[in-house]
Amino acid sequence: MVNDPNKLDPAEKLKEESRYLRGTIQEGLQDPITASISDDDTKLLKFHGSYQQDDRDIRDERRKQKLEPAYQFMLRVAIPGGVATSNQWLAIDDLAQKYGDQTIKLTTRQAFQLHGILKWNLKDTMKTINEALMTTIAACGDVNRNVMCNPNPYQSDIHQEIQDWAQKISDHLSPKTGAYHEIWLDQEKVIDSKEEVEPIYGKTYLPRKFKIGIAAPPSNDVDVFSQDLGFIAIIEDNQVKGFNVVVGGGMGSTHGNTNTYPQLGKIAGYCDKEDVIDVAEKIVTIQRDYGNRSDRKNARFKYTIDHHGFDWFKQELADRLGWKLEEAKDYHFDHNGDRYGWVKGKNRWHLTLFVENGRVKDADDYKLMTALSEIAHIHTGEFRLTPNQNLLIANVTAQKKKKISEIIEMYGITEGKQYSGLRRNSIACVAFPTCGLAMAESERYLPSLIDKMEGLLAAEGLQDEEIVIRMSGCPNGCSRPALAEIAFIGKAPGKYNFYLGGSFIGDRLNQLYRENIGEEEILATLKEIFNDYANNRLDKEHFGDFVVRKGYVDEVYDGQNFHRDTKGVL
Repeated sequence: MVNDPNKLDPAEKLKEESRYLRGTIQEGLQDPITASISDDDTKLLKFHGSYQQDDRDIRDERRKQKLEPAYQFMLRVAIPGGVATSNQWLAIDDLAQKYGDQTIKLTTRQAFQLHGILKWNLKDTMKTINEALMTTIAACGDVNRNVMCNPNPYQSDIHQEIQDWAQKISDHLSPKTGAYHEIWLDQEKVIDSKEEVEPIYGKTYLPRKFKIGIAAPPSNDVDVFSQDLGFIAIIEDNQVKGFNVVVGGGMGSTHGNTNTYPQLGKIAGYCDKEDVIDVAEKIVTIQRDYGNRSDRKNARFKYTIDHHGFDWFKQELADRLGWKLEEAKDYHFDHNGDRYGWVKGKNRWHLTLFVENGRVKDADDYKLMTALSEIAHIHTGEFRLTPNQNLLIANVTAQKKKKISEIIEMYGITEGKQYSGLRRNSIACVAFPTCGLAMAESERYLPSLIDKMEGLLAAEGLQDEEIVIRMSGCPNGCSRPALAEIAFIGKAPGKYNFYLGGSFIGDRLNQLYRENIGEEEILATLKEIFNDYANNRLDKEHFGDFVVRKGYVDEVYDGQNFHRDTKGVL
């Protein structure tokens, strides 16, 4: 893929002229006339970990009143592997209460999100995050995002090593610009930014975002095949020997554009663990040099590999490394969900709590945020954010286990085991009212849709069946819907594309089954399929496997076939 300098996307010029991500962000923050910043600075702000948004619930009313939109900012805090201390949890809680919307969002990439931050409070919020030894840099933007890894409550030693690698990869691939510290932390400005260099990214960074995840079999909770770059830990004698290297995954697409599609990553080979950082860097530079900079809709790494070919990629990687990856090692996945409740580790206890759609908040009858704050005040271990938007209270001593259990019981906090198998395996993105890309509801709607689906499942005796369901307000795929056994992607308010056929372990794409339908048709369609599943499934057959076997949809292992119907026609 050759990038014609005369046809570059405008974002490329913006990045090149931004003086390594400075732009005029600092000036925009000081403008008292508006609660927003300029369009160009909004794009650059993503590299600093923030999106400018507005409250879409009141957008029309403010327009009628001739007021500007209710601008606010989302801040994403990157914490590799989702591991935070109790003090860090309390810092995020305090910021949510003081400057945000009194909620914390646990994301599908194991990061914190704070919503509702006003422009006037952005800088103080950033400073507090930094003082808590966290950062928002590279949580968004055309760079490597938060590196994911398996929380692994039942293999603590393995988890710690994998977590260490996630941190090392993240540190190595973090942007080196001084802009973040100048703008947000009042550090001394570089007199001439021309003297700066980005040793890995260069002036224009990557063509699009880049995502890395590390999976520890038998769990594929990071959805390793959805990552631009995935590493599957090869564990022998209870030690990490190295990693299978997975490349070219990605979930986003665009409605009506068959040149865009979700894709599964492919296993390129194996590397020893000592080489993993070098492999990660060289793969990022391949995308830097060959990714599409003319069309951002086709700029992700999956398109680079599909355009040039998998064999080309492997040779290019070998050329840059000076050696070839070894043959991939054997591994096995058996699930991609979380294991709820208390689990005994080597010398500590771990508690996984179900957090519906990752939204930590207090309601009148469910004080989750308060309970977690009280736990953080006494807990000496970690808080681990899971890739499924849930929360793991990790490394709890026997003494603290009793106290934490008392807090859980006092506030009636649910561990998750009592929910249906469908709800336990659900993920939804934020969507309305803050995400500017949302076409339909997701986080606010999926729980009520599941209520009704649970009735259909119970009628067939399937209420305990583990089924992966995901909903996204748009086709960008933040909730990784293309891998779910049942998925809904928003088309318009109240209307969704309905997909079936992903695998329970996250290694097969689903396929469109019904287009642009509402709740009534969704439920009527599922009622028939659930009945069929109850009466005709094989022993221990997962729902996604069943709908493929029965021909509701084709099995899809290559995203380039994602848009084909069951007759194989585009």
